[in-house]
Amino acid sequence: MISLEDFKFASFERKCDVVTAEADYIIMRKLGNCKIYLYHTGEFFIEVYYSPVYKKVLMINAFNDAAGLAPYTDNISLADLNL
Repeated sequence: MISLEDFKFASFERKCDVVTAEADYIIMRKLGNCKIYLYHTGEFFIEVYYSPVYKKVLMINAFNDAAGLAPYTDNISLADLNL
């Protein structure tokens, strides 16, 4: 398992490998014309910024703090958990 620090300094290709092989998809949100896919590795979160217009990944961001999850809270419901 790669650490957050190593991920941040990894090549774009290595980051893509981690997303596809070691991370679990959680949710997608939109920001303008960009789709942002959120993944979790078990240790940290990864955001993949994808442009449908250009059909390519624009950026990959990683974080491990709650503040990074704030943009996703409007799209998540805990209602089905029967808490």
